[in-house]
Amino acid sequence: MSNNVQPIYIMSEDTRRTTGREAQRNNIMAAKAVAQAVRTTLGPKGMDKMIVDSVGDVIVTNDGVTILQEMQIEHPAAKMVVEVAKTQENAVGDGTTTAVVLAGELLKKAEDLLDQEIHPTVLAKGYRMAETEAQKILQNIAENISVNDEQLLKYIAITAMTGKGAEANKDVLARLIVKAVKRVAVDGRKVNLDDIKIERIVGESAERSELVEGIVLDKERTHPGMPEKVDNAQVALLSEALEIKNTEIDAKIQITDPSQLNSFLEQEERTLKTMVDKVILSGANVLFCQKGIDDIAQHFLAKKGILAVRRVKKSDMEKLARATGAKIVSSLKELTAEDLGQAGTVREEKVGDEEMIFVEKCSNPKAVTLLVRGGTEHVAEEIKRAVTDAIGDLAASLKEGKVVAGAGAVEMVLAKGLREYSESLQGREQLAVKAFAEAMEIIPRTLAENAGLDPIDVLTQLRSAQGKWSGINVFTGKVMNAWEQGVIEPLKIKTLALSSAAEVAEMILRIDDVILGGSDNKQQRQPQMNNNLEM
Repeated sequence: MSNNVQPIYIMSEDTRRTTGREAQRNNIMAAKAVAQAVRTTLGPKGMDKMIVDSVGDVIVTNDGVTILQEMQIEHPAAKMVVEVAKTQENAVGDGTTTAVVLAGELLKKAEDLLDQEIHPTVLAKGYRMAETEAQKILQNIAENISVNDEQLLKYIAITAMTGKGAEANKDVLARLIVKAVKRVAVDGRKVNLDDIKIERIVGESAERSELVEGIVLDKERTHPGMPEKVDNAQVALLSEALEIKNTEIDAKIQITDPSQLNSFLEQEERTLKTMVDKVILSGANVLFCQKGIDDIAQHFLAKKGILAVRRVKKSDMEKLARATGAKIVSSLKELTAEDLGQAGTVREEKVGDEEMIFVEKCSNPKAVTLLVRGGTEHVAEEIKRAVTDAIGDLAASLKEGKVVAGAGAVEMVLAKGLREYSESLQGREQLAVKAFAEAMEIIPRTLAENAGLDPIDVLTQLRSAQGKWSGINVFTGKVMNAWEQGVIEPLKIKTLALSSAAEVAEMILRIDDVILGGSDNKQQRQPQMNNNLEM
């Protein structure tokens, strides 16, 4: 009997598999590469990335999540790190680079400990303990904020925009952003980001950006005979079409002589006129319709001096309702004077080469529009991204009611606190907590590196500084009191970045086997088998 043992295949032949230490090393390397890709964008002196897609479209940005999404990353472990950025973006709107860089550094520190034969589950447990302790430290050092702290809110907006495309005009933009947020905040705490519409306009400098106390729509009047401007506007919002409905069932109308056709068309016209009369009767002089408006109806509306806009998006209809106080009416028959909203002015204006409708001077708008201007397409787009981040930061600050200082100060406090905490631990988890503490210092280190400073000098200065808010001034290279200098961030950025970075690091550490499934060739193999049988 032969001693040759036949190998047993339980997976298809083209399945690739890496196991053990090699799998961990691969995953950690991929995660570190993702962190490296965005690391140079961190901080006031961070650089931008240019991404060109397959069609040749160009994006120039400093925004971590935009970079990672546009890069179309394939590696499964790297994708997990990109998820961290997406989570951060959805929950706060800022701090994506911080979260990814932290995740990369936690894995880098873990790799050193894995080389010392420390078990991955011990590491994961240590990281979890460190993260819990770090969250406690953060809660203790955070300061309170309310909607009335206008100066603090302005500082938060400026901090969010520093180092991005909007930096040159950050004061002007910060003032507008704070005003917008205060306008739409409910109970001074809750800010619905949908209530602040951001419209970008290409062709003018960013300092000409403005806040419209109402809504700006990328639309035009439906008929040239309608007024371009309506003062003291009575606004009707209609979600049904101003058109003659087709019958639900297939119906044939037989017409035997021309007079019948005439009376049929006249009847249609009368029906449309009745519809328009209903709008006039309500007292409306501006009409926004979510669906279509028939050409004849447009003519009647124009004759009565009513400004009408058709095919307005549902989300914009809701914003108009919040801005003007109008109710969205789904049946024209039900439209009454009580359903109308008010606006000081509704006008059509040509902005750049596009017509836009401005619904402005609303008395107490709960939805507003930020008109962000930029010299070119790319500049305007990047300023819009920076403004979106700043609004997200303000919303997160007010919701939690807590803020902390930036400039690497928080991370230094965490590193110090976690080192002290690690001393109280027994066993190998102590090493993991220490590694977590060291990983925190990657943020001030990166800020220093991106500013061209010596990171070792900066870290030693920061470690010896006694203040709670001692951060790095990247412009002078000296230690500063970040709170007094107005470098302020929402607590939520830090708490979320910490928890998601720690969680993804723990998850990647626990993976010791990567199985890349082979292609599904069943269909291709079938015919060959049949051929063999026939031979």
